[in-house]
Amino acid sequence: MTFYLAFIVVYSLGLMTLGIVIGRHVRASGDFFVAGRRLGPGLLFATLLAANIGAGSTVGATGLGYQYGLAAWWWVGSAAIGSLALAFVIGPRMRREAERLQLKTVGEYLERRYNGTVAGGISALLWIGTLSILAGQLIGIGSVLRTILGVPHGLGALIGGALIGTYFVSGGLASSVWVHVVQLTIKMVGFALALPLAMHDAGGWGRVLADAPADPAYWSAWQHGAIGWPLLFMLAPAFVVSPGVLQKVYGARDDRAVRWGVGLNALGLFAFALVPVLLGMIARVLHPDLPSRDVALPTVLTLDLPPAIGALGLAALFSAELSAADAVLFMLSTSLSQDLYRRYWRPDAGDRQVLTVARLAAVFGLVAATGFAVLQPTVTDALSIFYSLLTVSLFVPIVAGLCLPKTRTVDAGVAIVCGVAALVAGHWLTGGKGIGYATPSILGLGTAIASFCVSYAAGRLLTPRTAEGHV
Repeated sequence: MTFYLAFIVVYSLGLMTLGIVIGRHVRASGDFFVAGRRLGPGLLFATLLAANIGAGSTVGATGLGYQYGLAAWWWVGSAAIGSLALAFVIGPRMRREAERLQLKTVGEYLERRYNGTVAGGISALLWIGTLSILAGQLIGIGSVLRTILGVPHGLGALIGGALIGTYFVSGGLASSVWVHVVQLTIKMVGFALALPLAMHDAGGWGRVLADAPADPAYWSAWQHGAIGWPLLFMLAPAFVVSPGVLQKVYGARDDRAVRWGVGLNALGLFAFALVPVLLGMIARVLHPDLPSRDVALPTVLTLDLPPAIGALGLAALFSAELSAADAVLFMLSTSLSQDLYRRYWRPDAGDRQVLTVARLAAVFGLVAATGFAVLQPTVTDALSIFYSLLTVSLFVPIVAGLCLPKTRTVDAGVAIVCGVAALVAGHWLTGGKGIGYATPSILGLGTAIASFCVSYAAGRLLTPRTAEGHV
């Protein structure tokens, strides 16, 4: 374990140094929030894919593969499908709006398109939900450190939070995109080597087929219980309207960068989708009695691979958690500083003040999420809270606002209130199980869309001349 620890420590110090060096050149909120709107296709691709292959796509998806089998493919596959819609439908439109209006956050778009009440309400909702996804990433980091050092997952989450805070607080998006290039390289190499070697150690695909559970659902790529295609309705829309993703799209230099950068990110997610699932199925054969599904991936990397490859795989896993966590931290810090602090508390705040508040918000978010991480049992439990809330509250207002010019503020408000109410009721009344195929996320999204359609149609019929948008 000393070798693995030394490798992770040296790698972490390198990331912190890179982030701090770049952060020294960040002097304005425009660099911190949108990287000066200079991101080309390559950097946009790297920062998106690095952030999207995080705790959920590695520790979480491997754990789902361990427990449920092939249907776990939908966890990453749904993100890829959503990313395609972002690349060619929503992303270019949002980039043009951001450049035209000089927007830095999604909250600013909602305020311009609707009003401050809608923007403030969603910002507050997302602060709650975003803490859960940041906690999920910290749980993933804790699982790695628990496997290497045997430390409690709370302490592991605290260590990971301190590392992320060091390089992110220095430079925001400007630091993160270059750190993500390094992290993505390590991820691709690490997982490309880990999968075939783990499969070999398990005795090949034939042994996996022979020793895996006999349950036919375990081999279904369509559905196994609540895992499978229902994830599409929770995850795909979230990757279309996620503030962290859209604000990186704001940083693109032109529409071509959006189409290529986000599109290549989608292809990368499709290519990666089966990797953690297969590693989870391999772990089920090699270690059928693990205490938690979230330790499946770090267990395989440390116990079943040559030390050099295992260390590289752990670095890849560690990179996945870090890059996704700093992407979430980006949402937290920019939302509080720009959408809440500047909008409601200090409208006259200068650029330097906003930048300082963004950095302080990142520190506060890390502390709060670490506490949340101690209470959450698994990565996917924590992430599901965020993705559900994000999909239900943001999908309709953003997509309708871009595609239907006559969408009114009341239409967006009705969709948000009714959708979130249905989501909460679905969780509360069914214990999170939903009704048949309709998970709480599907109930919430369906209600949001239906209520929007009713409100929009009523507005067009009753007041067709005054149902104009605000942009």
